[in-house]
Amino acid sequence: MKKFLTVLEFELMSYIKNKSFMIATILLALLLTGSMFIPNFIDLSGDNQGDDSTSTEQNNEEKETFVVYDKAKVIIDEQVLIQMMPGYNWNFVESEDEVKEQVKNETAKSGFIIQSQTNFDYVVNNKTITDTTSETFSKALSYLNRMAYCEANGIDFEEIETMYQTPIIGNDVILGKDSTQNYWYCYVLVIVIFIMIVTYGVMIATSVTTEKSNRSIEVLVTSTNPNALLFGKVIAGAIASVFQIGIILGLTVFAYRINRANWGDIAQMLDMFLNIPNNVLIVFAIFGIGGYLFYAFIYGAIGALVSKTEDINKSASSIQMVIMIVYFVVLFQLSNVDGIFMKVASFLPISSYSAMFSRVAMGEVATWEIVVSAVILYVSVGLVGILGAKLYRMGTLRYGNPINLFKAIKGLRDNK
Repeated sequence: MKKFLTVLEFELMSYIKNKSFMIATILLALLLTGSMFIPNFIDLSGDNQGDDSTSTEQNNEEKETFVVYDKAKVIIDEQVLIQMMPGYNWNFVESEDEVKEQVKNETAKSGFIIQSQTNFDYVVNNKTITDTTSETFSKALSYLNRMAYCEANGIDFEEIETMYQTPIIGNDVILGKDSTQNYWYCYVLVIVIFIMIVTYGVMIATSVTTEKSNRSIEVLVTSTNPNALLFGKVIAGAIASVFQIGIILGLTVFAYRINRANWGDIAQMLDMFLNIPNNVLIVFAIFGIGGYLFYAFIYGAIGALVSKTEDINKSASSIQMVIMIVYFVVLFQLSNVDGIFMKVASFLPISSYSAMFSRVAMGEVATWEIVVSAVILYVSVGLVGILGAKLYRMGTLRYGNPINLFKAIKGLRDNK
């Protein structure tokens, strides 16, 4: 135990004394936490009123232009287009060719060729994914059609439009969890735990390989046992990662909570990322640390199986593939956290670190499921730690070509 504590203290101090580690932690914490106090110094209410005379004197040439050929004579009131699609100039022409020519020459942003009351062509050079101009123009034509019908049949258009536009108000009464609201912070947390595992896992592997390449590991294994060395390195990495992520994430969420009221309407958007319930944060910490330890022991063993740092990725490719598959599959399944796949994944140690807290945040999970999953995860961590220590002991004095993780496990079994 004394040897383990000595290794733990040494490895932990190496993180603390690492200037880049501490500077990155402090700067990110200050930057994100400080950004939560922005509304205390800058008015974000959006109530600023500009000078009316200035706004009305905008040069029309600065506005983008829509060009229209009303072949079917549908537009009986041009003001409808101006009101429904404000901020643009409207240029009416007498042929389809003029529309296409102006759009092609970029004298107009885009154009419309109205073939009939129910059919029009939207002319544009390059249509982007976010372009909704055609849909908005379609609504304007629908409005004009109702206006023309009422005028032709002597019907009070205002009365019909009032009835047509009567708002229907629906209120959501959520007795459980709002998956729509919780989706985005779940998405972010899955990314955070993925980055933490890969980043710190590689750091542990690199540390072991560096000691091996400069032969200092030969001195270490003669003065202490491999179990103490590996467990000390992994636990130290866990403490450092929890410290860094905890400081950055914890201070940011705390700062947001005390300043939430000052963000006004923007708070509704920020809630999707930062309004994380305490129970989700607790489960995230429990399973995140467990998942990190599970893979960190494997990375530590991988570091001992290679002699050069450039060979780490080659030997770690199989385990990194598993991590990547889990990462993408969990992200894709966030919209169906109560599905059979996520339920199974939340009990598997290779994936429960991200699947379980996602289910807690967005689905229905019984307390016994959380407990059983946590027990399975941490028992697996212990078993992987023991296996990793054996691989570490086997690989520390092995030099030459890197060995694949699964081949090393097979070699251990054969030696028995």
